[in-house]
Amino acid sequence: MTQPEAASGMIGDDRPGTIDAVPLRRPGRIVAGVVMLLIGIWIVYQIITNPAFDWPFTFEAMNQKQVIRGFVTGTLVATVGAMVLGVVLGVLLAVMRMSDNPILRWSAGVYVWFFRAIPRYVLLMILGAAGAFAMGGLTVGVWPVDGSWELLKVDLNRFSTTIWMAIIGLGLSEAAYMAEIARSGILSVDRGQWEAARAIGMSNGQTMRRIVLPQAMRVIVPPTGNETIAMFKDTSLLSALPLANEMFFQLRAIGTATYNLIPSYMAATLYYVITATILGIGQAWLERRFGRGYNPTEPTRGRRRAKADAKTARTAIMFPGSDH
Repeated sequence: MTQPEAASGMIGDDRPGTIDAVPLRRPGRIVAGVVMLLIGIWIVYQIITNPAFDWPFTFEAMNQKQVIRGFVTGTLVATVGAMVLGVVLGVLLAVMRMSDNPILRWSAGVYVWFFRAIPRYVLLMILGAAGAFAMGGLTVGVWPVDGSWELLKVDLNRFSTTIWMAIIGLGLSEAAYMAEIARSGILSVDRGQWEAARAIGMSNGQTMRRIVLPQAMRVIVPPTGNETIAMFKDTSLLSALPLANEMFFQLRAIGTATYNLIPSYMAATLYYVITATILGIGQAWLERRFGRGYNPTEPTRGRRRAKADAKTARTAIMFPGSDH
């Protein structure tokens, strides 16, 4: 009995006591934090007190009927329409780029190359001057076209300044970027998923819709959210058409007419900042929703967070009857 007790006492004596660790002091971080805080306070003070911003005029400009109408029927409609067109066409181009058909693959590659190379402002300016391509209008019918066979005639001079041309121009440009985003998301899905789906008799279309795309959304959603916010901001380029029924166009017109450019631009800035913040919150919600199951240790709120922490903290040795 004496030998084991001596041995146990020896083991206890060899164990170190509680370590009173002193955190490493980082004065550089404290100084940098104070400097950034002071700079932030100075910027906020200048924004609030500088008479050049003229906040009463800014809020008055934001509440003008033509500005609100331009924000809803111009900016938001162009954003939603362009993203819908861009996403649908982008997914189609992504599938074409991964096709075994060389014609489809090269056609999609040329499309992506061209529309990623041309700036959106230049593209919109070209579309705004589309009337020069067909001075008498664009006619659709059965060849040869005459009065009896004519099905549709579009006046490009008038059509180029409408919201439809804005959606087409921004959507065609966005499709090139969405094609690469969708392609990267599809490629992120393991090839075994395709093989398993084909083994149970699914076609390529069914496999894409039911198996691949739902899993690829985890990769597709974050950059798509960024593209949506960028598209919302790029609607300010629609003055290249020009699209008069657009928020920034109206605010710039107000600033030019009243010689209050800075307050008018600040009104546009507030519209962009508030809406982009709301879109960012929606993007974060979608990321959490489509990312379920991929990050089980993601913190949750309230009791669910405590349960998740307790569940992830368990090891095999804590379960009754464990052999480990």
